[in-house]
Order: sequence, then structure tokens, then C-alpha cells
Amino acid sequence: MTPPLAPAGWSRWLVPPAALSVHLSIGQAYAWSVFKPPLESALNLSGTQSALPFQLGIVMLGLSAAFGGTLVERNGPRWAMTIALCCFSSGFLLAALGAFTEQYWLIVFGYGFVGGIGLGIGYISPVSTLIKWFPDRPGMATGIAIMGFGGGALIASPWSAQMLSSYGSDSRGIAFAFLTHGLVYAAFMTLGVLLVRVPPPGYRQQAPEVPDAVAVPARGAVPAAGPRVSARSAVRTPQFWCLWVVLCMNVTAGIGVLEKAAPMITDFFARTDTPVSVSAAAGFVALLSAANMAGRIGWSSTSDLIGRKNVYRVYLGAGAVMYLLIALFGDASKPLFVICALVILSFYGGGFATIPAYLKDLFGTYQVGAIHGRLLTAWSTAGVLGPLIVNKVADSQEAAGKSGAGLYGLSFAIMIGLLAVGFVANELVRPVHPRHHVPDPKETADDQVSSATGRTV
Repeated sequence: MTPPLAPAGWSRWLVPPAALSVHLSIGQAYAWSVFKPPLESALNLSGTQSALPFQLGIVMLGLSAAFGGTLVERNGPRWAMTIALCCFSSGFLLAALGAFTEQYWLIVFGYGFVGGIGLGIGYISPVSTLIKWFPDRPGMATGIAIMGFGGGALIASPWSAQMLSSYGSDSRGIAFAFLTHGLVYAAFMTLGVLLVRVPPPGYRQQAPEVPDAVAVPARGAVPAAGPRVSARSAVRTPQFWCLWVVLCMNVTAGIGVLEKAAPMITDFFARTDTPVSVSAAAGFVALLSAANMAGRIGWSSTSDLIGRKNVYRVYLGAGAVMYLLIALFGDASKPLFVICALVILSFYGGGFATIPAYLKDLFGTYQVGAIHGRLLTAWSTAGVLGPLIVNKVADSQEAAGKSGAGLYGLSFAIMIGLLAVGFVANELVRPVHPRHHVPDPKETADDQVSSATGRTV
């Protein structure tokens, strides 16, 4: 499939809205915790069991991104967005059938497996294209799109809660909520499919159009393209695996809170004079989504100014401090608990939005989409680790007779240790050795002309 080239006069600022239409839809995954209590009640599930669709969805996100990254680079963003639309919407329809018939395995298969493929392909579909459209602001560009994935729950969380209130929180009500999600998201994602374009060949050498004259340097002033590393070579470098550990640790620390956000805040303050209601818990999930979204654009744009390594030092170091504060004082103060959780989720979102620019700095734009896809296997691992740690620890602590904040103390200590591991891995990142670089065809041709004419080109 030939990617749709932008016609003359096309504004690059139309590409972020196309990406947002997809990312805002698939970002619904972060609102899964709203469905956990109704599913547990309707189908008699434990907290660990009700996390399975979300966990499998994140696993499939990473795997489909890793295996589909090269296809996305080859076929372009429109093909990828179409595949994402079909898989993500079909996943909801299968989950609706599973809820209606009370066959939980079908919910896990539909939402987790089929929908997870849509998550992965949809997530990486615009990243490489955005970096190519915005070579001057890679952190900001990817942050704009990827913030949509973080912000998806800002819409989906209250919307899902309202549907469960209207349809009912039994299996039939859950089924109708899943069905509504699938149909509405299919229509919304179609906008991105129709709108997205890729830049024409040689775009970086073209003089910019107004109002982008300040954003893109004129011809002759374009900075060097930087390294050119293939996806095959990238996975053989220590830099790739250091970033894999960095992303995995940062995601594990955030996703454990996000997946269990609604029941967690309820548990923390269940024994106080002002317990948290179901609607307030859903509002907390929406707040976390807002922080996740704001962190993606805010911190990734900051990384353009202070550098990728420095901003990850903030994510991992300050994130550990936030977890420590919640563990020690979270149940004594709702504002402290909420603020620390919001900061953690802003770091979580910022880590996702900054990683494509970090990859671009180290490996160049040559196959950055495919490299990004392979790196997202770290997300698959974290998608299992984070919820597993929080839910397993909470279940075991409950079995031991503990309640409230006591359900989460051990899991928070584990998260602090994981963030420390990520901090060390980030410190080990160095520039990629030139032996891994792929020669630039233009530079090779210039060298051949220079040798043939005996003069410098």
C-alpha cells in the first residue's frame, strides 16, 4: 500500500489531530479500572482476574508494535490506522458478546487479544510520521499525539461510569457499554484514517511555508540528519536495552497504580470519616488521565530544552520520592495522596512521549518507527508486572487480614526499587557507536562524485 503523500500546500499541523483521533480512542484502555468492580460483582471475579483483559491488552500492544513496526514503516500510517480501527472496535464487540453471555474468556480474548493488537498498531501508527514532519521539535510533536493516549481515559472514565449507571452494572449493562464504545470509537478513528498524510520526499530540504518559517530552518540551514541505525542493528546495541529497562521500570511503576486506581483510592480512605464514593473514584481516574495527558506534552516538550537523559532523571528519581510519600503519609491526607498520584502519572505519561525522541537522538529517523515498536515490548512486560505486583500483593495482604492502605505498602516499596533500577539504566546510556550506522545514500553518492572529480563536493 502506498502511503498518502501530502499535496502541495499541506500544513503539517493537520497531522497531530489525525494522530489524536486514534490515540484518544485507544487511550480508553486506561479507564479499564472503571469496569473492574462491576465485572467482579457480576461475574464473581477476584481483583487479579478482573485485570486480565487489561494485562493481555498491554502485552499484545507491545508484541503487535514490535512485530508490526516494520510493516507500519513500509505501508504508512493510513494502513496502520485502518488495522487499528478494525481490531480495536472488534475487540469491544467481542467483549460485549462475552459480557452478554457471561463468558469471561471472551471478554479477555476480545478486549485483551484482539483489541490489544489494535492498541499496538494504533499506538505506533503516527509516531514515525510525526517525527518526519517535525524534525525541529520531535519531543513536542510526539507528545501532542501520545498525550491523546493518556487523555483517552479523561473522556472514557466518566463516560463509562455514566453508561454503567444508565445501562446498569450487571452483565447486560456492561455488554451494552462495551458495544457503545466499539461503535463510537470506530467512527471517531475513521477521521484520523481519512486525514493523515506523510511528508513528500526531501521535505526537510524544502523551504518552510508560513506560519512554519520559524519552526523549520530554510534550505541550507537544516541540521545534519544525525545517525542512521536500522532496527535490526539497534536491538544489538546496549543503548537499546538500557532504554528498554528505563521504559519498563517507569511504566511498571505507573501502570500498577493506573490499572487499580478506582479501588485503590477507595481502599485507602475506606476507614475514614469521608470515604470515597464510586463516582468520586471514577473522577480520580479521570484526574489521573488528565495528569497522564498533560505529562506527555509538558514533559516531552521540556525534554527538547533540557535533554532526554535529564528529563528521565526527573521521572525516575522524583517518581520514587512520590511513591515514598504515599506509602508513608498517603492515608493521612487525601490531597497528598491525589497530588503524589498525579505527579507519578505525569511522569508515566511523559516517559512514553519522550521515548520516541530519545530513540531519534540515538538512532536517527531512518527506522525509528520500527525501533520504537520493538522497544514497546518493555510496555508488554510492564503491563504484566505492574498490575500483577499491585493486585497480587493486595490480594495476599487482604488474605492476611490487612485492609485499607495496608494492602499496598509492600507493592509501593517494590515500585521504588524498580524506579531505582531504571535510574541506573538511564545513567548508562551513551551515544551509539558509528559501527552500527547505516551509510546515508546521499552522502555515499557525494563521496563517489568527489572521488571521481578529484575535488570536494
